[in-house]
Amino acid sequence: MRIDYLTLFPEMFDVLNHSIMKRSQDKGIVEINTVNFREYANNKHHQVDDYPYGGGQGMVLKPEPVFNAMDSLEMTKDTRVILMCPQGKRFDQAKAEELAHAEHLVFICGHYEGYDERIRTELVTDEISLGDFVLTGGEYAAITMTDAIVRLIPDVLGNEVSHEDDSFSSGLLEHPQYTRPAEYRGLKVPDVLMSGNHKLIDEWRHTESLKRTFERRPDLLETYPLTEQDLKILSQFQSKQ
Repeated sequence: MRIDYLTLFPEMFDVLNHSIMKRSQDKGIVEINTVNFREYANNKHHQVDDYPYGGGQGMVLKPEPVFNAMDSLEMTKDTRVILMCPQGKRFDQAKAEELAHAEHLVFICGHYEGYDERIRTELVTDEISLGDFVLTGGEYAAITMTDAIVRLIPDVLGNEVSHEDDSFSSGLLEHPQYTRPAEYRGLKVPDVLMSGNHKLIDEWRHTESLKRTFERRPDLLETYPLTEQDLKILSQFQSKQ
């Protein structure tokens, strides 16, 4: 996968040169490139923003620098161009899994009050928001999305199935995890996890995932394919409320 970031602050993406992201680049799985679109401004002061037509608060990103920067990229018919925008569709695990299959992603990271609408209508394939809040710039959201996407690409994580039990990947929140020692400060690991009975362990983990989802994110259960047994388990949780 190749990922290009159109940004006014390329140095912010230095954080991607660590941990899993660095290893994915070292393996040649992911190629990362930043483009400072200020360098593509058509004026001697390299101005990238201007006052909005019709008046209003703040400054709006001009179309020329962004269009020119996009022209400098090697695009394919399958390139996904993502506009980081609070008006976009909310990012979630399903979108991360979808984008993990792309060969080329371009993130347009804005600052100031917003974008000239022609950027949105002519260049973009996906408008995405990290959540119902506003950040100083799109870089923070793009970095977070990149981490969520890249870790799903085959060979990025050491264990190919290690992400499958992550919260949201299965549709439920992840079950509790424990490691050594078996007892710490009087707190014991559940006996079932040390029983060696993998069927019972799987059942316990699934029940705990249902419980945690019911308690913390019941909205996820509205789309999860609940079995009859799941419904019985959930009814027990409900009766204890």
